Amino acid sequence: MRPDEFLRALHLLPAPLHARALPLRRYVRHTTCADCQRIGDAVTLALTAVHYDELGSAEQLLDTAERLATTHGTACRPKPDQQRGRGRVGRWAAASAPVVAATDASWKGRAGGIAYVVSDGHYGLRGRGTGRLDPTGASRVLINELRAVDFLLTVYEEPPAGMTVLLDSMVALRWLRRWQAGDVTTMPAGYSLRERRWADQPTLGRLADAVSHRPDLSFQHVKGHSGHALNEAADGLSHMARRRLDETFDVRPRAHSLVDAFLRDWHGSLAR
Repeated sequence: MRPDEFLRALHLLPAPLHARALPLRRYVRHTTCADCQRIGDAVTLALTAVHYDELGSAEQLLDTAERLATTHGTACRPKPDQQRGRGRVGRWAAASAPVVAATDASWKGRAGGIAYVVSDGHYGLRGRGTGRLDPTGASRVLINELRAVDFLLTVYEEPPAGMTVLLDSMVALRWLRRWQAGDVTTMPAGYSLRERRWADQPTLGRLADAVSHRPDLSFQHVKGHSGHALNEAADGLSHMARRRLDETFDVRPRAHSLVDAFLRDWHGSLAR
């Protein structure tokens, strides 16, 4: 079950079941662990039962999932910041300031990179090339600016309430606000909505659906290359991800050091 499918089904649950199902989200993703698979199957069946108004069955299945999860634990499940392309600078995890993130994309020739940095220490970077089945279309820079936002939001089980997301693309910002207002069926020109072999829903379709359910998220513009610490960090990571497609270097320590330095500036400016 994809994250977007889980969230759509989750909204059908009454509040008590919603609160119980949300922590089990980690188990509905692909896994090679048989115990995790059994837990995920119980959660998936519970959400399926909700579609048929079988709340009693859904509750029983969540009981089963919770019991199995308690017995099994979560040691075999990788944390989001341990997944490929993602990381976290741990010393900023306890920062008390409101959560602010910046996303960015970089493109040159046939190679691109997307990235995000969050004031709580989370960061991610991912390289992307083009190919025969690339669904991007003509608006390559715009599409990847939006993919960077999806990359950010999917690091969380559920993005922090009231999180501010900064973008240096006014066009991408307009699309996010359009989707947030409910117009989720319209996509940037040229973006293909054909069925994906590797996902149940196109990335931008998932993003549009996600932001339409989160009116509390604030999407704001920041001027690029103006010295804003979070924007500069995201820009640096996106360039690093793009270059890594053609060059050989150890990305993780460079990315970690870059993020730590810019977050030190960011939190220092808040303290002044």
